[in-house]
This record gives sequence, structure tokens and C-alpha cells, in this order.
Amino acid sequence: MAKVFLLEDDTILNDTITEYLEDNGYEVVSVYDGFEAQEKLYESKYDLLLLDINVPNINGLELLRECRAEGVVAPAIYITSMDSVDDLQKGFESGCDDYIRKPFELKELLIRIDTLLKRSFYHEASNYIDIDKHIKYDITKENLIIDSKSVLLGNKESKLLKLFLKNSQEVLSHARIYKHLWDYDEEPSDSALRTYIKNLRKIIGKDKIVSIKKQGYKFDPKK
Repeated sequence: MAKVFLLEDDTILNDTITEYLEDNGYEVVSVYDGFEAQEKLYESKYDLLLLDINVPNINGLELLRECRAEGVVAPAIYITSMDSVDDLQKGFESGCDDYIRKPFELKELLIRIDTLLKRSFYHEASNYIDIDKHIKYDITKENLIIDSKSVLLGNKESKLLKLFLKNSQEVLSHARIYKHLWDYDEEPSDSALRTYIKNLRKIIGKDKIVSIKKQGYKFDPKK
């Protein structure tokens, strides 16, 4: 289940979007002002950010600039009544990936969200990433499939696999993996990470996750 962060100060619209996205299989964390958004974005990680621009305290543009400066790479969509070309330019310059003007159809918003989350995997044209001839990953459902059967992963193993798939053949440092897997109020540990790596190796093959001494791990689907 993808986790969406929503910043919208209109309480009715906030509730409407939240309910609609939850009905369509998303987990939604919603807030109403910039300060609360700052706090929530620091506390946890999200798969997509949905930000109104004109909100109390810190506006959506400033908030996203902060997020990008701190290394947050989750795709972001602005929802706003601002409609000039200059506004559009400012939005994209601040780090957004898409822009939808109020009023809008909820179905259109859902399509934009689905499209951005699918693009998070290499802009794949297919809904699946082939890991080997027996194993594939369903991008849409975030689900691992082995020999046409769905395989249930633990929460941390699922996050870890997704990170590896997005960064295939790249050496991922322990610090980067820690930041991705554990929230700020959780205590990461090397022993726990080794356990999650071991669990994943049992499922997809131990040779596919390569340990790089004193550096981290690399996912190599060719092995």
C-alpha cells in the first residue's frame, strides 16, 4: 500500500481527497498547515506528496524546497487555484513533478498519482519488473511474484526490495538503507539489516544481493 502525504487547508477538500484515495487503496496522512506538514514529513517517509500551495504558516512551495534540499525524492503534485504560467514555472522550479488546478475531478487526481508512482521505477512501460525468468515485481500492486504466485514480504523486506529495484547495480551504503527503512523514532541496527537481507536472499536468491565490504550492498538481478 503506497503512502500519500496530503497538505490541504480546506478541511472539506482534505477529507474528500483522503476518503477517495483510501477507497482506492492508498494510505493517506493528511495535515492542514505548513508547520504540521514540516513535522510529519520529518517523522516519516512517504511514497508521494500532495501539496496545496497557499496554506497557513509555511506554503507548499517553501515546504517542497526544504524537502528537496534534505534529500526527499518522493514525487510531488501541487494542488492549487494558482493558474498563471509564472506560477507553473515556480512550482516546477521548487521540485514538483506534476501540477493540478482546482477545481479538479478526483479521478483525474488518482490517474496522476498512479502514473507518478509507476514512474518511480525507471519509467517502465510495463507494470512488471522482471527479476529473473521465475521472479517478477508488480509495480502497481507493489507485489513480488514467483512462478505466477504472490509472495508475502515483511514490511522492512518489502521496502528493501523496492529500494534495490529502484537502484539496481548501484552500491547502497548502510546509511542510505537505514534512512529508507527506519523512521526517525526507530533505532536502526546492522544486525537487523543483515536479517532483512538474509530473508530477501532466501526468497529471490542469495547471489542477487551482493555485499560490498565496508560500503554496503548492491542488487544485481543478472546473478
